[in-house]
Amino acid sequence: MSEQDELREKKKDYPYSIRDVHISDPFILADENSGMYYTYVQFVDRERFPDAVSDEPCFYVLKSPDLVNWSVPKICFKKGNFWADKDYWAPECHFWRGRYYIISSFRADGKYRGCQCLVADSPEGPFSPVGDGPVTPHGWHCLDGTLYVEKDGSPWMVFCHEWMQVYDGQVCAIKLSDDLSTAVSEPEILFRASDAPWRGTMKSGGSLVTDGPFLYRMKSGALIMLWSSFSEEGGYTVGTARSLSGTVHGPWKQDEVPLYALDGGHAMLFNTFSGKLMMSLHCPNIHPKKRILLFEMEERGDRLAIRNEVTGNWYDGAGGTAERWRYRVKCEEEILV
Repeated sequence: MSEQDELREKKKDYPYSIRDVHISDPFILADENSGMYYTYVQFVDRERFPDAVSDEPCFYVLKSPDLVNWSVPKICFKKGNFWADKDYWAPECHFWRGRYYIISSFRADGKYRGCQCLVADSPEGPFSPVGDGPVTPHGWHCLDGTLYVEKDGSPWMVFCHEWMQVYDGQVCAIKLSDDLSTAVSEPEILFRASDAPWRGTMKSGGSLVTDGPFLYRMKSGALIMLWSSFSEEGGYTVGTARSLSGTVHGPWKQDEVPLYALDGGHAMLFNTFSGKLMMSLHCPNIHPKKRILLFEMEERGDRLAIRNEVTGNWYDGAGGTAERWRYRVKCEEEILV
């Protein structure tokens, strides 16, 4: 088969360009078992994929061999008898103890938003609920749970305690059972939004929000956390914090300069199959315009730095302080990851 034939076959199986994928809070699973990349969304382009539209709340899975060309959305979880029918926010998928776990935020009328796990034997599902309800604390309004495995092998959920309930948003941690079904410790408050020197003020419209925590162990051994809030002028912003103890318990010291402050956020890190460290986030933080931005990253001692953004989605979609500099035509150059 010629190179052109292979390209045509790939486009047929993976027709959804990363430049077109409408997504919030993009989490990318690089699945060693299948050699594919996966991401999960709670909504679908109804005009482009009418056959994929669900009649009840659900998650869709997309897969890609190269991070550029993605499959048609496929339902991997449907509400059915599940307790929640609202939000379904920020799904992320982790491989843990031989199975695949989606962690997401869920809500129903009259109930607080909480984080719960779903499990499947394949990254494509079907997923089913783990446990009887959220693992985040009863009576807390929570979102954006992520899985962190401590040095001793114990699983922890790091999550956000909503600013709407506590005003100064919190990033918290709670230890989980091995099957991720229940909490087995009291929640710890790791830090608050106001601890970050870069974030805006309520007066400026910055809000005291904490969003999207993600923990990463650097090659140096340092434990860092990516998280999002709103900066004074940049809109949605990704900052970094580091644990002075090297454990989830901290204390957590906030870096003074944010990692990305051009109206993009809810970032995470992953390694490509060729060994590149990548960061994904959505930008701009305007729902109809949200797209994946993929950055090639580098570690500089115990600091994380951006090398390059590779999708070109910033080109005509930049926000925050960069909005007035964005180009008015789409980027047409080939994407090289």
